[in-house]
Amino acid sequence: MAGVLETLAVPRASALPSASLAPIAGSAASRRSVFLFSEFRGLKIQSTRSSTSPNFISKPTGRGGRVVCEAQDTAVVVPAVTDATWQSLVIGSDLPVLVEFWAPWCGPCRIIHPVIDKLAKDYSGKLKCYKVNTDDSPSIATQYGIRSIPTVLIFKDGEKKDAVIGAVPESTLTTCIERFV
Repeated sequence: MAGVLETLAVPRASALPSASLAPIAGSAASRRSVFLFSEFRGLKIQSTRSSTSPNFISKPTGRGGRVVCEAQDTAVVVPAVTDATWQSLVIGSDLPVLVEFWAPWCGPCRIIHPVIDKLAKDYSGKLKCYKVNTDDSPSIATQYGIRSIPTVLIFKDGEKKDAVIGAVPESTLTTCIERFV
């Protein structure tokens, strides 16, 4: 059974020391190693009388305000491709395509996800990026001989052009991408 968070206290950035990454002295937080950062902009409390943008996720606080998350507009979500959409999204693409093969249980895959998200944003309009969950679509992984994850494949004109295996630095993937865009 899940509990509901009724109260959330987020100190204003101006109330914190400029480089505070240390626990709050003498508080319960210091015993639990909870840290305050010098700036936090992801959540805010908004009066229920003011309107929220439809792009925000918000929940009533029960005390006359709403907790609003503004971070979803900043995140790039690389869409998933499946057996059913592989042909139209990857093979039939008019742009080069980067495909990351991953699985939810894979630690190195979680390391490379933010890199793929950043590349998708940086190459928007020049390169399409997708992710294939190998647990959900094993036939695609088998078709392309994927034996280790994460593996990133680059496709151009419907053909596999390059492969990068493992959680590699962004520069490695950028060098690979630049040959095909």
